Amino acid sequence: MMRSLYSGVSGLKTHQTKMDVIGNNIANVNTVAFKSSSIVFSDLLSQTTQNASGPNALTGAGGTNARQIGLGVKSGAISTSIATQGASQSTGNPFDIMINGDNFFIVNNGSENFFTRDGSFYVDAAGNLAMTSTGYNVMGWGVDETTGEIRQDTVTALRIMSAANMTYPPEATSQAYVSGILDKNDTDVTSANGKVINLNFYDALGYSYTAKLTFKQSADENEYSLELSSLLDSEGNEIDITGVTFGTVNNTQERPVTVSFNSSAYRWNGNQLQSADGGIIYADLTAIFNAGTLRDRDEVVSIGGTDMTVQEVLDNIATAYGYEGSTEEFLNLFVYDETNGTTPVSVEQMLANMVQGTGTDMFPSTEDSFEADGRFFDGTTITFDGNTGNFAGIGGAATQTTAVLGLSALGGNFSDITVDFSNVSMVDNKGTSTVSATSGDEDGLGAGRRLGDMIGVSIQNNGMIYASYDNGMTKLLGQIATAEFANASGLEKQGDNLYSASLNSGEFDGIGVDITANGGYMSTGQLEMSNVDLSSEFTEMITTQRGFQANSRIITVSDTLLEELTNLKR
Repeated sequence: MMRSLYSGVSGLKTHQTKMDVIGNNIANVNTVAFKSSSIVFSDLLSQTTQNASGPNALTGAGGTNARQIGLGVKSGAISTSIATQGASQSTGNPFDIMINGDNFFIVNNGSENFFTRDGSFYVDAAGNLAMTSTGYNVMGWGVDETTGEIRQDTVTALRIMSAANMTYPPEATSQAYVSGILDKNDTDVTSANGKVINLNFYDALGYSYTAKLTFKQSADENEYSLELSSLLDSEGNEIDITGVTFGTVNNTQERPVTVSFNSSAYRWNGNQLQSADGGIIYADLTAIFNAGTLRDRDEVVSIGGTDMTVQEVLDNIATAYGYEGSTEEFLNLFVYDETNGTTPVSVEQMLANMVQGTGTDMFPSTEDSFEADGRFFDGTTITFDGNTGNFAGIGGAATQTTAVLGLSALGGNFSDITVDFSNVSMVDNKGTSTVSATSGDEDGLGAGRRLGDMIGVSIQNNGMIYASYDNGMTKLLGQIATAEFANASGLEKQGDNLYSASLNSGEFDGIGVDITANGGYMSTGQLEMSNVDLSSEFTEMITTQRGFQANSRIITVSDTLLEELTNLKR
């Protein structure tokens, strides 16, 4: 009698325990990444009233089984359905991450590591990636400063919003290319000023500049000069380009041009350039030349009682010949020496000869115009195949496709820029040139950049975290590490959606694994939902209720039997 009572009591206890498990499952039906549990029963030790006996060969009697009476039930095991993936819930938050696979996030409270499937993260005030519920730091791997690659070592907190990561350093432009069509009938190309294109670039401090490159057609329509005409900063201020090289210094270009003297407004009187009526003296060659050498252009000289710089005097002469604002172009015009017809003599040299009164190539001041055979310039020449219009070389070398813009002469924050011209062609485009310059090579390398501010963070499906910057660059900040266990069901629950390793789960090695190593991946903007199946839980609840009721009947019936036994005394 008493055995049945105690069996009933054990049944009530175990079914109550099962109800506790079911209740916990249902309570966590909306808990992020919750893993449901299940319980199985096992019977208690049985009381043996008679041992089993074997067959008797002598008597021919058969054997008998043992006579055992069970003493009730107990909880056999409580298992967590940890390998069953929960459904995904879209949140749109880039720091919400869902693991697809059997791995776990690694988080740390400052003293020990825990493991979780709850990927609800945020960036704390220190810039660390952390759990929203506990504030525990998400662990991962940092970036090797030497290689720029992930270094898989002992996991550390992922400080993705550090001061160093908030900006991307500037870089000087080192490569550029020119592409498009240079139409030989373009009026800009054939004009005195030439076709100007802009090359925008950066120095090492991230400041932007514009280099103005000028194409001018030679007497040979398949050849063009190219030179650096000016350099502007981001505010449009012109920078002194003295010392900057681009090709050859004092290169020559045959480019016949008629230079006309404005005789209605000016006249030459010996070495003096005067107004037509002689009332104003604009230039005096004896004042600006000393023994055939041009004085320093910033030097102040007296011209007809008026103080002027040498440069201002030269500007006046250029203006008289229609080159106002283009003094250097005027002074660099040349004619071939009258003696041999092959040596180019510049306008500047002819003015010096005029002062000295020596030489055969003196400036033609008595003529209303003269024919210049070409010009001196600092730059290079580009040639095209007259039959195909294809690029044919630089500086007369068919195999040369690049020229170096020597900006390093301006200071340490500037870098030389190698400019590629192989993509320029000379074909008919109805008189319109489309030629343009682009910083960087054709793959975008060497383009340079300004300082970049962080504008976003993205997490890849392998856990790698990248920052994007407003200068177009991206940077690898780290990688979220994961843990895997031989027996994940052996992990111990620690509350707050956390687990810790146990003797039966396997140890964590402190390094972790790349989630993609075993086929898993991460999904951003999503969270893993609870894997509790309500229909299954309600079914289990019904069977548990019935089991509890049946065990309570054991007690009531046993009590009735005891009561009848007691009544036998009457």
